[in-house]
Amino acid sequence: MGPDREIRAVSRKIHLFDVVVGGVEYRESARGDRGDEVVLSETEDGVPVGLTVCYDLRFPELYRILAVRGARVIAVPAAFTRVTGAAHWEILVRARAIENQAFVVAADQVGRSDEGKESFGGSMIVDPWGEVLARAPDEECFVAADLDLVRQDEVRAELPSLANRVPDAYRWPVEAHA
Repeated sequence: MGPDREIRAVSRKIHLFDVVVGGVEYRESARGDRGDEVVLSETEDGVPVGLTVCYDLRFPELYRILAVRGARVIAVPAAFTRVTGAAHWEILVRARAIENQAFVVAADQVGRSDEGKESFGGSMIVDPWGEVLARAPDEECFVAADLDLVRQDEVRAELPSLANRVPDAYRWPVEAHA
């Protein structure tokens, strides 16, 4: 929503969490349909912001598309489970920031849901070099950080991995062998 209170973009979670983790079954597909659109919006000042949700964090190709389309900041509201959060949350958030030389603003719920499922917490803001600028303690709180866009430009100039991509060499397999 913009400062004029108008909706600027609508994003729906693309990857639904249909898994069994720590003996607990999660079937998001039973409650709704997935989104099918990669969404890029912008701040009031015109800074491009990519929109993702929770389990989307495990799909680096989504984040790369957002970066190639110009995202400088990528938002990921989440409810990572206690098990997956403890094992993967920070690593994935930092990896997505480093890979895409973008700020990742990752807000993760903490505590138990009405269904008794426990979320990890650990909201964090990570810069394009992978530095954690702010991290929430294991409780409800507010986390903020200044996003240094000049530093982001320096990182992208010194280590131009986005510019050095070779899209013509990449061939997506028809199916995954999982």
